[in-house]
Amino acid sequence: MKTAVIASTCLIITTSFAQNPFKGKDPVTTGSGDHRYETVPAWSELPEGKNYGNTHGNIAVDEAGNVYITTDGPYSIMVYSPEGKHLRSFPKEYTRVHGLVIRKENGEEFLYAAHLGKARAVKLKLDGSLVWEAPAPKEANIGAYPKGYKPTGIAVSKDGTVFVADGYGTKLIHKYTNDGKYLTSFGGAGKEGATFKTGHDILIDTRSGTERLLVCDRDNRRLVYLDLNGKFLSEPQTGLRRPCTADIRGDYMAIAELEGRVTLLDKNDKIVAHLGDNPDKTQWAKNPIPPAQWKDGVFTAPHGIAFGPKGELYVMDWNRYGRVTKLVPKK
Repeated sequence: MKTAVIASTCLIITTSFAQNPFKGKDPVTTGSGDHRYETVPAWSELPEGKNYGNTHGNIAVDEAGNVYITTDGPYSIMVYSPEGKHLRSFPKEYTRVHGLVIRKENGEEFLYAAHLGKARAVKLKLDGSLVWEAPAPKEANIGAYPKGYKPTGIAVSKDGTVFVADGYGTKLIHKYTNDGKYLTSFGGAGKEGATFKTGHDILIDTRSGTERLLVCDRDNRRLVYLDLNGKFLSEPQTGLRRPCTADIRGDYMAIAELEGRVTLLDKNDKIVAHLGDNPDKTQWAKNPIPPAQWKDGVFTAPHGIAFGPKGELYVMDWNRYGRVTKLVPKK
């Protein structure tokens, strides 16, 4: 969980892919008021000059600022330095990780992942070593395994309890001990309260002083707060453009909305800015948009998002060629 406060300053956006059409281009400004952003092209390098492969997952950032990008391609989870240098990639076994979060435990950081490709949740060391895996919980009577289990999001509370969202499957949220033992399930399919059309991503929000489970109910176009036992608390935002994932740093929450924008919320869950808002609705939530049609500072299908330790903001578009944008605070 990230706790540092974001300064109300401008940020810099940089975009990454094999042949960057923005390289050498002038910056473009996006955002408004105290939350204005400026694009800077060509953040990261790619192994052998290739593209990421389909980016249909999420991003996590460790304490050192290294960036972990999930892909559906052979590079699996790709790790970059804050400067955009490719450091390593995980084994192909971890391709199609969909949800990703980093948590520090007893001085060591661990990756928790909702592995859609193998219908399981996993806990990994930062070098990719497997600590444990949890397949579909049979106790939840999901149905045929693993076809009926499609985990998309994962979150970890302060006491180490693990929550896994079956966002593409039953819409249930499963609860585990920190060593991967099943406890219970809650949620399910629906349109209101503690039910979801697509409970796509989850995170633990402590900004109120109490731990709450935030659910990005993508296809009901809303955010939902639950307590850690699955009880409905509130619906802080509705009418969003298909919120996929969210991350929190200090008082601010950033939301990746699949229909062409990123939205920032303050501590009271009020909208303070929209970033990269795409005026071309034909590109919203579209995966095949080629690099030649991308516009710097404009998103097509934001799917993953994460803050870095210095206020950086990384945004992943759902895109078959792979697109990741970095936003860096500008003094």
